[in-house]
Amino acid sequence: MQLQALIFDVDGTLADTERDGHRPAFNAAFDEAALAWHWDAGLYGELLAVTGGKERMRFYAERYDPAFLARPDADEAIRRLHAAKTRHYVAMLEAGRIPLRPGVAELIAEARAARLRLAIATTTTPENVTTLLKASLAPDAADWFAVIGAGDIVPEKKPAPDIYLWVLERLGVPPEDCLAIEDSANGLKSAMAARLPTVITRSIYTAGEDFTGALAVLPDLAATRLADVQLMHQIKKS
Repeated sequence: MQLQALIFDVDGTLADTERDGHRPAFNAAFDEAALAWHWDAGLYGELLAVTGGKERMRFYAERYDPAFLARPDADEAIRRLHAAKTRHYVAMLEAGRIPLRPGVAELIAEARAARLRLAIATTTTPENVTTLLKASLAPDAADWFAVIGAGDIVPEKKPAPDIYLWVLERLGVPPEDCLAIEDSANGLKSAMAARLPTVITRSIYTAGEDFTGALAVLPDLAATRLADVQLMHQIKKS
C-alpha cells in the first residue's frame, strides 16, 4: 500500500522550541518560584537526554538539589513548576516568537491536499501543541490532525514506543503505511520500536546524535516535498 499518514514529533521537529522556548520558560518558572535554579543553553542540552518536562526537573533536582526532593510537597511542587512553565511557554507561542521550521508548513499543506492523514506524537503538553499549531498555521490547524498524542496519556515517554502505539491505534493505519518525522535519537528509537519508517530533521541540540536506522537524515524540510517523502517511504517498503 502507499503512504497513508504522516506522524510528526513537535519539539525540535515542527519548531526549534527547546533552546529559545522551553528553556527560558523553565527559567521563568524557577524565578517565579524563587528557586535558585537556572538552565543555560549548554546544561539544557544535557538535560534533553531526559524526556518530559516534569521528569527533567526531577532528574536535575536529584543531581543538583536533592534537598528539593526531600520536601514533603516535592511532587506537587514539580507539578506547579511545570504548569507555570507551560503558561510562560504558551505566552511565547501566542506572541509568535517560535516559528515553524523551514518546509514544515509546506509539507503539511501538500499532505492535506493529497488527503494523507496527519497525526502528532509528542511528550509535550496538549496545550503546547494546539497553541503552536494555531499560532503558526491557522486558528483551526489542530483540527487538521486526525490524532494528537501528547503529554502524559501513556505510561512511558520516548524512547519507549508507547506514544506512537497510542497514535497508531487511533489512526487505524498499519505502521508500515505511515511515516514518522522526528529530530532526536530518542524520537527515532521510539518510532522504530513501533515499526514506523522514520525521517530525521536534525535540530540545534540533536545534530550529533546517532540516527542509525532512519530512512533519511536531513538538516530540515526546506527542500523536501511530499513526493520526496513518498519516494523514501516506497523505497523502504520495497
